[in-house]
Amino acid sequence: MNLQLLQTRLGYTFQDAGLLQQALTHRSHSSLHNERLEFLGDSILNCVVASILYERFKAIDEGDLSRLRANLVKQQSLYEIAQKLELSQFLRLGEGELKSGGFRRPSILADTLEALLGAIFLDTGFDAASTVIRAFYIPILDSVDPQTLGKDAKTLLQEFLQSKKISLPQYNVVATHGAAHSQEFEIECLVPKLNIQVYGRGGSRRAGEQAAAKLALDVAEQALLKSPAANRKPKPRAAQLKLAGIATIQSDDAAVAAHTQQKSTPA
Repeated sequence: MNLQLLQTRLGYTFQDAGLLQQALTHRSHSSLHNERLEFLGDSILNCVVASILYERFKAIDEGDLSRLRANLVKQQSLYEIAQKLELSQFLRLGEGELKSGGFRRPSILADTLEALLGAIFLDTGFDAASTVIRAFYIPILDSVDPQTLGKDAKTLLQEFLQSKKISLPQYNVVATHGAAHSQEFEIECLVPKLNIQVYGRGGSRRAGEQAAAKLALDVAEQALLKSPAANRKPKPRAAQLKLAGIATIQSDDAAVAAHTQQKSTPA
């Protein structure tokens, strides 16, 4: 295990190698594991990310700052950073976790990243941990839209339609599939003024609505981009474009690919 390689990727060299070892140690490996360091690192991470957002987005209110921070420090975001560091190759796991693929588990990788931040703090202090965290997040913030980051598809669709003075979408359950313990909901999303009718599927009603909203937003943006007048009331007997599609989502937090079909309906 080349720990120098990991330290190069972190941009930080530990004075106390024992702290680095502990930060990489899962509880399945030994009694001297990283959970306390993870607790510490989580608090430091939240503080530094909050500071970055406060400095960077001076016109954003407290509610939106909280939304941004929550999205940036959630497990999936930490997992993606850990993946870039290729952190899985440095984990110290017990035999059971190794056999079950624990080195690929998002929760373990995210927790280990937080533990590393806690270890850096103990090794040389807050400023060092802050420098490492900023190196992780500044490039991310350079490439995201603070107005949409962390908002779900239903919220984004609602805001988009309101900005165009279009009535809010309608959601209807059109079918349920599967056994009672593993049902999949098929949800219809309608935006009548744009003649949009799309369908989303998910393991809960909410998940299905989110999938349908994501597809509806994509279709609405494309429709208005192609036809600037599309958000005005159509003339009587004018040809109507009906857009339909299917989107699938397996959980409330995971969006998957959507397939759309476009067809013209008779006037």
